[in-house]
Parts: sequence; C-alpha cells; structure tokens
Amino acid sequence: MATKIQKEKLTEQQELLTILKNRFEKNPSRHKGIKWEDVQQRLAKQPAKLAVLEEMESTGGEPDVIGQDAATGEFLFCDCAAESPSGRRSVCYDREGWESRKEARPANNAVDMAAEMGIALLTEEEYRDLQQHGP
Repeated sequence: MATKIQKEKLTEQQELLTILKNRFEKNPSRHKGIKWEDVQQRLAKQPAKLAVLEEMESTGGEPDVIGQDAATGEFLFCDCAAESPSGRRSVCYDREGWESRKEARPANNAVDMAAEMGIALLTEEEYRDLQQHGP
C-alpha cells in the first residue's frame, strides 16, 4: 500500500507529465518526428530524469524536447522559456566571475547551478540553433 508521501510524489509526477505533454503538443516544430508517447514511456522508466525536469520547472523554466540523440536514442530536453526563468536570474556565468565581483555579488553562478540540477549548459552553437526555432 502506498504511503501518503508516495501518493503525493506520484501526483506531482503526473502533474509534471501533463505540463510537459501540453508544452510538447503546443510546440511541434521543436521535435519533429518524435511522439509524446515515446517520451513519456522513457521518462516513466527514469525517475531521476523526471526529477531534473521538475527542478527546471520549479525554478520557472519551461523544459521541452528539442530532439533525440542519434547515438543513444535519448530525448534531449532544453529550457525553452522565452525569458530567463525567475529562479535563475541575477547570476554570473561561472565561479570565477562570481568571485571577481566584490560588490553586488549575485546569489549564484550558472555553471554551479546547472551542475546542482544535473543538467548541462548549452554551447553557443546549440543556443543559436535553439533560437532558430523560437521560444
């Protein structure tokens, strides 16, 4: 029998999957040829990946599928928010930049935040490519 905490976690996961599905269906140009059912099936088997997406969502991001890795078959997610998510504003790029700020030091830096969330930052090329598809 599931505990109250387990039921709450399951409800949260279902809510997140609904949000992700709605975003996926609203933006088909980001993931041509990919079916939501395939994405959902893979996420159901990888709760750690779902937890990362939940963290992205909870900081104001809008994660969505942007492709599939040809070598591994993994679905590639990216934060597709039109603006910097509210929970990830006022940050430096890396620790070096953060440490160089003597006054008005931001709360954090993007490199460390990404590592804590279990995600990778986009390269400049990936960022430019993402901009081609719009928010």
